Amino acid sequence: MAGDKTPSIYALDKPEKLDDLLKQDRGEDCLPCKIVGGGAFLGLAAYSYLSGTSQLEKNKAQIIAKRSMFGMRSRKLGITGISLSLAYLGIWRLVK
Repeated sequence: MAGDKTPSIYALDKPEKLDDLLKQDRGEDCLPCKIVGGGAFLGLAAYSYLSGTSQLEKNKAQIIAKRSMFGMRSRKLGITGISLSLAYLGIWRLVK
């Protein structure tokens, strides 16, 4: 017990740094986990884009006939935006 050093009241009263606490709290993932997680998001992005554009092309005549305020351009933009968001998440998962 002689080697144990009792911390001072000042050291106990001082709050810990938030960055240090967040680094301790964050768990590290293994490389296969990152690859599987990132690949899942990238695959979902590709599937979303390909299936979404094929569905739009299949229903193009019905969409134009309805004359809704959301035409083909906004629907294509929505599908592209969702796919890009999923691709970004996949790349972020691979890197972080």
